Amino acid sequence: MLLAALLDAGASLDSVRAGLARLDLGLSLDVAEVRRHGFRATHVTVRAPHSHEHRGLRDILTLISPLPDLVRGHASTTFQWLAEAEARVHGTTVDEVHFHEVGALDAIADVVGCALALDDLGLLDAPVRMVSPVAVGSGTVRAAHGRLPVPAPAVAELLAHAKAPLAAHSATMELCTPTGAALLAALATGWGPPPAMTPRAVGVGAGTADPPGHANVVRVLVGTAAATADWSTSELYQIEATVDDLDPRLWPDILDELRAVGAADAWCVPALMRKGRPGQVLTVLVDADRLDLACGVVFTQTTTLGLRVQTVSRRALRRDTVEVTVAGAAVRVKRGHLGDRVVTAQPEYDDALAAALSTGLPIAEVLDQARALSSRTGS
Repeated sequence: MLLAALLDAGASLDSVRAGLARLDLGLSLDVAEVRRHGFRATHVTVRAPHSHEHRGLRDILTLISPLPDLVRGHASTTFQWLAEAEARVHGTTVDEVHFHEVGALDAIADVVGCALALDDLGLLDAPVRMVSPVAVGSGTVRAAHGRLPVPAPAVAELLAHAKAPLAAHSATMELCTPTGAALLAALATGWGPPPAMTPRAVGVGAGTADPPGHANVVRVLVGTAAATADWSTSELYQIEATVDDLDPRLWPDILDELRAVGAADAWCVPALMRKGRPGQVLTVLVDADRLDLACGVVFTQTTTLGLRVQTVSRRALRRDTVEVTVAGAAVRVKRGHLGDRVVTAQPEYDDALAAALSTGLPIAEVLDQARALSSRTGS
């Protein structure tokens, strides 16, 4: 499906066929336009000689050695991801893994074909290749080791190792195979929504099945990055809990503990609860690797029984901290930059208070002087 989407987006079919021919494995591609759940898409069928051979990673790397460097490198990375996942699933080493479905000729055509198509589109050395959350489906699937739950063990291992987010989907079928998971893991420079860009091509690749509940397709967007903004963009998790039965004196310490475990920010706002009871809405912003720690703090330090968790996008100014001297006392000032301008400067209050106490100046004057001095300090 990914190969079909890349071809649909404009990758040269002749270049992909010529690259596969260099492997001398008798591989060929049939390409057709189809409809899936009412939508047009491209479908690719791989034709390969019948083979019962089970290949290991070294065998495959030898087979693809005639390919150009960039293509060979990307395909090798994909097969490496697969081998490592299979080794973890079966409790063995990479060298001892002998692929079944993965080592089949059609899977080699998928991986190498995608690498060739990506190269033809100029995407192998693209600085940004974003992949959306992966829908894996549900139910069971038949494999060489019998019937397995969806996602299959190798798929779950690959996506977990790549830190890929999963998307809920109601389909009772396998939506992501081990080969597909490895292709996405090797392709992604990041996971999430499309970046700011100007699209120049859209490709839609179809799976063989045409279920009634959804369009069985993969979509590829190829574009040019938008002009670089003067701020950074990141994805955070937002945790919320509404609490109406906690001693209010505890809130400052809870907020401090959340920041201590790595929360980017944490705050409370008042809320009117059932029967007129006063409460607080606790909100925490946290990176993915701090999410469980922050949830643990909220569960153990408050009386809430449940949390609301969602992803949010944050825009952040480039920032630095400078130290200025006010009447002989050191005060740190945090600054935010937009381009070559300092657009915000906030002295550290504890530093300003200490300076005020040591100099006898009003704290408001210390804050004003620190801001003014910070604007004259280099970036």
